[in-house]
Amino acid sequence: MEEFKDKIAVVTGAFRGIGMAVSIALGKRGAEVVMVDCRDEAAAASAREELVRSGGHGDTMRVDVADANGVEAAFKEISKHYGKVDFLVNNAGMTKDSLLIRMKNEDWDRVIEVNLKGCFNCTKSAARLMLKQRSGRIVNVASIVGMMGNAGQANYAASKAGIIGFTKSVAKELASRNITVNAVAPGFIETDMTSVLPEDVKEAIKKQIPLERFGSPEEVAGVVCWLLSDAARYVTGEVIRVDGGLYM
Repeated sequence: MEEFKDKIAVVTGAFRGIGMAVSIALGKRGAEVVMVDCRDEAAAASAREELVRSGGHGDTMRVDVADANGVEAAFKEISKHYGKVDFLVNNAGMTKDSLLIRMKNEDWDRVIEVNLKGCFNCTKSAARLMLKQRSGRIVNVASIVGMMGNAGQANYAASKAGIIGFTKSVAKELASRNITVNAVAPGFIETDMTSVLPEDVKEAIKKQIPLERFGSPEEVAGVVCWLLSDAARYVTGEVIRVDGGLYM
């Protein structure tokens, strides 16, 4: 399957979880994947190996998406090496959970900086290239928590709700240049982020999900790939929930 042959894809938060699944799915479809993450060199090497093992091609870059200068430099390097960027998947994200009255200011700031400002930084740099190309696809990874809220995650929910508003605004700005901007809003997915939940909490959550299970990173990746494909070329400013029916 070479659906994305000759396409250059940048995926953030790509060394594990949903970002890794998206990178592998894009690689299997023929894209050249640049996996961006701030984790250490060992994690980068492991991510490269996983991409190659699955039949994909690409490279890794260690970048903190919250650092605007670092992001700008990274995209200049990508542009110089590959000549273009066709796809951007803004997946980088983190949590620092706490009830509002106990939440540290620095924990609020860091989550907003990585999740929301990171999305802004990467989109701004990629959009400059895509505007010149007059083509491009951007998919932002939001969260069902950004639509329904969650106790103990005011910072995370605010950042993900911000991504949804950001997605719609940027979609309107870039549409005339044949650039689509969409979001996926995953529910509870089997990742490192949810693995730390106690078993009784997991079971309580599953009872609220009509499909009665957590999703897989691959199921989110499938929706992301559809939004990047020609099949979705008339879809922009959309938010697709991948949540097993939880939001219903």
